[in-house]
Amino acid sequence: MTRERHFVLAAGGTGGHMVPAAALAAELTRRGHRVALVSDERGVRFPGLFEEIQTHILPAGRMSGGPLGWIKGARQVLAGRAMAVQLYRTFKPEAVIGFGGYPALPALLAAFKAKIPTAVHEQNAVLGRVNRLVARKVDAIATSYLEVERLKLDWQPKTHLVGNPVREAVLTLRDRPFPLLEEDGIFRVLVTGGSQGASVLSQVVPDGLAMLPVSFRRRLQVTHQARIEDIDAARAKYAELQIAAELATYLPDMPEQLAWAHLVIARAGASTIAELTAAGRPAILVPLPIATDDHQTANAREITQAGGARTISQKAFTPKELAKQMQKLGLDPVALQNAAARAKSCGRPNATRDLADLVEGLAPAREGGQEYGVPLPQGVAA
Repeated sequence: MTRERHFVLAAGGTGGHMVPAAALAAELTRRGHRVALVSDERGVRFPGLFEEIQTHILPAGRMSGGPLGWIKGARQVLAGRAMAVQLYRTFKPEAVIGFGGYPALPALLAAFKAKIPTAVHEQNAVLGRVNRLVARKVDAIATSYLEVERLKLDWQPKTHLVGNPVREAVLTLRDRPFPLLEEDGIFRVLVTGGSQGASVLSQVVPDGLAMLPVSFRRRLQVTHQARIEDIDAARAKYAELQIAAELATYLPDMPEQLAWAHLVIARAGASTIAELTAAGRPAILVPLPIATDDHQTANAREITQAGGARTISQKAFTPKELAKQMQKLGLDPVALQNAAARAKSCGRPNATRDLADLVEGLAPAREGGQEYGVPLPQGVAA
């Protein structure tokens, strides 16, 4: 029987950090462990992710805004570290795991001070800023992609490829067949900009769909997640173009929407890519151009090279280009099913299990010194 252990998960307040942290928290809890979450005010507000998990909000300053901003940020980080040290004295974690984002930094610095084993999980194909800051000192680095930029060769011995955990409801889609697509049947399109939405999708997608052949356009059923400031204009545009579309600012049933989608048009955030590859859904990806270190373009590389997606830079993302790419994917049911299979081939469905194994392996009760996850082969770094 597994001995109960205590773990602290530290994550920044965006969906890309919080969703894999929530998946790991659920798995560790299922294994009989106690978990506490350290985050910011945004992170603890995600509905349904950490309802039964002990949560703590720590100050975490961003190192930006020039010298005065750096001083203010450093003070907040130190204050957060002091609060985390106090938490560790009472909760007594056997390992602290960071998921990136500035709120993770104080918790990891406190763990270094208290000599508690640590790990970081990187969701993107570029090692994030906070993870880069602490990578030299942590005991393990878990990655979601075989190739991760900004990952130094010196860190390879403690680097493990586990994948990016997704919600169980998404993972179950892997066992469901790709939705049947008949030549004259409904063609379902899911448009999503991630947890923050994406204005460019609302501006381009309706006009792009309008440029499709009439016989194809009439088959479309669109579900579009839009930003609150864009939704009325996008809804009016679809109505004007006579394209069947349902719009919402938030899709609580995203796994079911993904289950029925024949094609997804989306940003290339880490969680989006993980869900597309877990479920096996072909996509047209438009990476966010201002993403730190252009990590969304890097995220899209693996699934695109495998043939499971087509990537269009935002600069090139025009109605004409979208219509062209959609016809290449959507007018041939066999090609679409092949793309779905190739997307699925990039998935790592055991990510949650492998990450939990790695985390358990950090604790003093590790048996036999077993290592978990999949170590990266030598030479894979940038």
